[in-house]
Formats: sequence, structure tokens, C-alpha cells
Amino acid sequence: MILEDHESSLTPADRRDSPDSDPVEPASDEASRQTETLLAQLEASEARAREHWERYLRTAAELENLRKRAQREVESAHRFALEGFMSELLPVKDSLELGVADGPEQSTADIRQGVQLTLKLLTQLLTRCGIEEVDPQGELFDPERHEAIGTETVPGVEPDVILKVVQKGYILNGRLLRPARVVVAGSPGS
Repeated sequence: MILEDHESSLTPADRRDSPDSDPVEPASDEASRQTETLLAQLEASEARAREHWERYLRTAAELENLRKRAQREVESAHRFALEGFMSELLPVKDSLELGVADGPEQSTADIRQGVQLTLKLLTQLLTRCGIEEVDPQGELFDPERHEAIGTETVPGVEPDVILKVVQKGYILNGRLLRPARVVVAGSPGS
């Protein structure tokens, strides 16, 4: 009871200075809880950052591997780009070699037939490879696909009509490889 009387007689300032009272402790508990919460958040953030960094490193390595593989494939494609075409071209060469080997004993008709068959083989090969002939005989001159190497005036023929194809042109998959070299009808008086 004396203790109770003593505590009731204490002023607020006395209570604050009393060794029994610990008003700092509740604030300290709150700060401790906040610190623990912040440390937990920091650890979680650091873990996420490590995970993102590792994911970034893996992705960067994958991209580098992909770049190297693509470069190897392009180099390989360049080295072997003609392989298929050349393997199909070899029968044409074989046919020409057979014709040359049998040359002295063959008649002109036989040689001509052999050349025609060889030309047919070559034309089929070019078609399979996507190469189209540009043979514009009788068409209007088109500077995008034709090269005029001369003009002739022919009565009854419109100007700019192709009179003669000196050398056929070729297109590969829609792209001009070589323009057709042609003689074009000129206008009268030119």
C-alpha cells in the first residue's frame, strides 16, 4: 500500500525519471518490428534482384549463342549455296563431254541432236532453279528488262517493237539477272 501511495503521489515528470518505468521500450519494440519488416523486405528485394540478374545473364548467353549459331549457318550457306545447283549441272557437262568424245565419228545431224538434248537438259535445270528466260521477240521495248543494242527502221512495224533478240535475258525468282539484248524498231526518219 505504501508503494501504491508513493506511485500515486508521483508527478508525470517523476514517473518518467523513475527506474521502474520504461516508456522508451514500446517505441523500441515498434522500431524493432519496423526494422525486421524492412530487413525482410530488403532480403526479398535482393533475392528478386539476384534472380533477375541471373535471368538476364542466361538470356544474354542464349542470345550470344543464337547469334553465333546464325553466323555459322550463314557461313555454311555461303560455302554450300551452289552445291545443289552444281550437282544438277554435272549431267549437262557429262553430256557435252560424251558429244566431244564421239565427235569425229558423228554426223552433223547427230551432233546437232546431241546439242539440242544437252540444251534441253540445261533449260530444265535452270527452270528447276527458278530461272526464267526473257525472250521478248515482237514485244514492246522495256528498259527495265531489255538492253537495246541497235535500231532498224522497218516499214509497217511500230517504233519500240523488238525486232530481234540477240541474247536472251534471264530472271531469277523475279529478279533480273541479265537483260535481253535486242534490236528495236526505230521510228521512220530516225
